[in-house]
Order: sequence, then C-alpha cells, then structure tokens
Amino acid sequence: MKRIIFLIAIIPNIFFAQHTLKGTFTPAEDFKAILLYKIEPSKLNYIDNAMLKDGSFEMKLDTTFKPGMYKLIYALPENEHFIDIIYNGKEDIEFTFNLNDNVVYKSSKENKLMASYMHSMAMIQQSLSNFFSQKSEDYQALESIFKTQRETQTNFEGAAIGTIALHFIEANRFYIPEKQEDVKTYMNNLETHFFDHVDFKNEVLQSSNFLSERMFNYIFRLSHFGLDEVSNFKKNIDVFYKAMNEAPLNIKSNLLLELWERMGKDGFEEVANYIADSYLIDIAKLQNNKELVYKLTTFRNISIGHKAPDFSFEIKENNTNVIKKLSELQGAENYIIVFWSSTCAHCLHEVPELHDFVKKQEEGKLKVIAIGLEGEANNWKDTITKFPDFIHVFGEGKWENVIGDDYGVTATPTYFILNKDKKIIARPDDFIALKTFYEK
Repeated sequence: MKRIIFLIAIIPNIFFAQHTLKGTFTPAEDFKAILLYKIEPSKLNYIDNAMLKDGSFEMKLDTTFKPGMYKLIYALPENEHFIDIIYNGKEDIEFTFNLNDNVVYKSSKENKLMASYMHSMAMIQQSLSNFFSQKSEDYQALESIFKTQRETQTNFEGAAIGTIALHFIEANRFYIPEKQEDVKTYMNNLETHFFDHVDFKNEVLQSSNFLSERMFNYIFRLSHFGLDEVSNFKKNIDVFYKAMNEAPLNIKSNLLLELWERMGKDGFEEVANYIADSYLIDIAKLQNNKELVYKLTTFRNISIGHKAPDFSFEIKENNTNVIKKLSELQGAENYIIVFWSSTCAHCLHEVPELHDFVKKQEEGKLKVIAIGLEGEANNWKDTITKFPDFIHVFGEGKWENVIGDDYGVTATPTYFILNKDKKIIARPDDFIALKTFYEK
C-alpha cells in the first residue's frame, strides 16, 4: 500500500526563501536514485532527479517549485514505487522511508499532523472491524467508538484549517451515525454515504491518489448480499460513476481507465469490458481519443469467451487456391492462431516446437493458423516449408498488418487458442504455457 507524504506550508513567504527536501531510504543498497514529478490532474510533469548516496538525497526547493502535489519515484515499476508529496512553499521537509512502506517525518509539522490523522483513523477502523467480526451486541461500546471517531474527525479538521491537508481530511470523512443503529443499517448507510464528502471537482484531490484510492476501496471492499463477484463489481462501478457525475470529463476518463486496467490485469475481463462498454468508450469518443477507443475495443474483441476477429486467407483445396475465412474452418476441436515472424529469434525457437507438438496430437484435435508478420515475403516463403501442417498466412506490413492490429499484437510469438466455434478460450504467454494448457 502506498504511503502519502504531505508536505505543506500555509502562507507563501514574501521573501524568496529556499527550502530543502531530504529523504533517507533503507536499506540503502536497494535504492539508487529518485525522480521528481509535478502532478497535474491529467498528467505528470518531470521536474528533477537526484542520485542517492548511502540511501540519502537532498534537493533544493527554490521558487521554481510551485505549490501543489509532487510524485517522487524511487524504483520501477513507477506505478508501484512512489511517494506523493504536497508542497506549499514554506517548510523544509525531511523523511525516512523503508521497504515496508513506512514513512516517518523528521520535519514538517503539517506532515506530522496528517500522519497522526491517518494513524488515528486506522486505529478507529480497526476497533470497528474487531467489533463487527466478534458479532458483539454491546451497542454502548459501539457508540463509544463512534463518539471517538466523530470527535477525532472534528478535531483534526479544526487543526488543519488553512492547510492543504484539510482537503484530504474533509474528503476522508466517513459516515458516522448520530444515533444507535443495528449493524445492517450502519453498513447500508456507510455504503450510501461513501462519497458524500468527496468533491471530484477539487483540483487538490485530482492531483493526488486520493480519488483513485477511494474508488478502489469502494469497488473492491463493499459487497452486496446475493451477488457474485462480477455482479458485485458492476453494481459498485455504477454507484461510483454516479457519484462522480459532476467530475470533469478528463477526470472521469483517468479514473475509469485506471480501474479498467486494474480489472484487466487481475483477470476480470468481463468487468473491464463492462467499464468500457458502459462508460469509457463513450467518454473516449467525446474526447476524440481514437487511440483509446481502439485499445478498449481490441481488448474486448480478444477477451476470453469472445469470438475471434474474423479474417480471410488463401488456402489450397483439391489442388485449387480458394479464399477462406477463419469462421469457415471446420474439422478441428481447437484452433491455434500464432503470430510469428521468420526474422524473430524466439519464434524460430518456439514455432518448430509447436509444429512437433501438434503433429503428436490426435487427428482433428488441433489446427494451427500461423500468421507471419513480415516486412518481405522471400524469407518467410523459405521458412514455412519447414511447417507443412500449418495453415500459413502472409501478414504483409509486419506491425502495420490489419490482422495483427485486430488482435492487438505487439510482440511475436503471440498465441490464441480457439474452440471449434472460434471463441477464444485461452491466450497463453508462450509455447510452454500453451503446452501446459493441453497437459493440465
């Protein structure tokens, strides 16, 4: 889980004071450099970088460092190893960070305030979790927890007046009952009021991880009785989209795209396609973002369970060349589409293995359509003679080939396994994964 460093100053100094940002990472040998970006609602602007010496760095924050949110990246991949920083031009900042994602502030009063708030809220949430998991009926104890939550939230909001931290503290306010209510009623109200204090038009929130984290917390953690996992996700997505109704189009697009990518990565292709078909494609069209429309549409078209994109090719039947479509092929239990190239070293290793593997199968079990993404035909024509059992298709234009584009191919070899109805049933990463699919 990412930790956010809030580096805040209240009033810009009338003098052009220079401040410093210092950080110490442990263990030192695991960290080499940091990159600093200014976060805007729709993009990251590169600002500076620093090499670490014995795990530490120091960066001068002069007047060119404008107030706002910054992203400090300390390792790859960038979307997993970063610290978000809010800087407002007044304080020196110093922190320590370790591989357990623990951030400790050595300076910056308001960062300490924010850290204290987050710690206090975590303790209260843990108390609530313990109460509900134990199925306790001690409602006096529950009211005491709610009283502490209410007072803590109010006190921190008061302490943060005039600071950037206040934007996050106020937006983080959860539903707190004013009177006694049973667990079911409380959970329903918690869900209903989850986004009550979140202003999707707030540029401070837009320039942070807050909105996306709030989105993920709602969609992945709130469950509805009687719904399966996929249906639960879809219901939560609908509620979330309604909650951000007044958000600018670019914010809607950014958040939904992040959610779409997460669902695709986690294997929830049906949910990813629901996001695209219900909301994201329409938004992309309004933005005239043809690249995103293509990306979303292609992902849907090659998702598990979808019919494979159709294409035509020349094949010899009864010593006569005829034009066939993929959808017209018959006689095999499964079809394997492999995108390869006669100039690709990995392909020249895996494709012969695939050919040998298919030859060992029962007749009628597998048929391979090998699409060579090529810049020219001569080498391809020589190479395919080694694989006489395949249906060979010349993919003219290599990476500009229409069939490759329809299948979203960005590397070779790329495999698709289809059933007899030409529906995609697997997308193995390599030949070993393909072989495992049939041997499991």
